[in-house]
Amino acid sequence: MKKHVPISSIMTTNVVKINISDDLTKAEHLFKKHHIRHIPVVSGNTIVGMLSYTDLLRISFVDAVDEDADVVDVTVYNMFTVEQVMTKKLVTISPETTIKEAAEILATHEFHALPVVHDQLLVGIVTTTDVIKYLLSFY
Repeated sequence: MKKHVPISSIMTTNVVKINISDDLTKAEHLFKKHHIRHIPVVSGNTIVGMLSYTDLLRISFVDAVDEDADVVDVTVYNMFTVEQVMTKKLVTISPETTIKEAAEILATHEFHALPVVHDQLLVGIVTTTDVIKYLLSFY
């Protein structure tokens, strides 16, 4: 197994992102459309947070037995902003960070995606799934 492979070799570069001023309904649409679980939140070109699908699930689980789930979700989403729901304390990595270093960060923290930043600009994202797929390629 190669030890010093940069994360840039496995990161996703065509990053789906959301603006801090967008609403949570748009975020849910992006999660479902692109079949993803993490969306970097940007203000202009600068990353300011990370929104996960789990974050949305936490606020949308409402006791609504007889109500239409879509209506309930939209109502709940309108009660919060992206900024209120996103994770603000980010750990970012550079494209030169090794896959091993990224795996160590993911293994020791409670999140499953790392934004990849170069010169303060978001250039990619790597997830635990990306790292696992890389490791599986050796078997």
